[in-house]
Amino acid sequence: MNLRPTLAGRIVTLEPLEERHVPELREASADERAWTWMVTTDFDVWLGYTLGSDVFHPFAVVHDGRAVGSTSYLSVVPEHGRLEIGNTWNTPSMWGTGANTEAKYLLLRHAFEELGMKRVEFKTDAKNERARAALAAIPSEFEGIHRKHMIVRDGERRDSAWYAVIDDDWPEARAALERRIAQKA
Repeated sequence: MNLRPTLAGRIVTLEPLEERHVPELREASADERAWTWMVTTDFDVWLGYTLGSDVFHPFAVVHDGRAVGSTSYLSVVPEHGRLEIGNTWNTPSMWGTGANTEAKYLLLRHAFEELGMKRVEFKTDAKNERARAALAAIPSEFEGIHRKHMIVRDGERRDSAWYAVIDDDWPEARAALERRIAQKA
């Protein structure tokens, strides 16, 4: 099961995250707004748990030849046909460009059409209205709030909003994402 292929789109390419991406990602992460909703606000801490983990299968989000953010497959449970897309951030200059939309599309397409997944999950801070709107626009199904789900940023308790796309939803979600990408590309 290839969880980290290179996935090319019209706006971005997802490349398996490697040390060669680190200088550009460090630069892309300099705007603190990129970290507002992440588990940590420290790039080096993020890099350590992202690259040094068996749980994360990270990608660099590459636009015009430069790494501008990152996203990952995680919580992969092949025996149940399930995985999560998360640990996602992009430099704020990429917000609204279609980069995140296409990255989600590429990961979802690979998960359903190449890996044979039946369910792809997303979790975000329940207070993160920007991410929640983006997940609803996929469209993914809102499945509820898990209260005090995890500890983030210096001990803060986070309630997490859960969303999912299942294989039955994929044709509709694929068409919606392709329309949105076509408007941006």
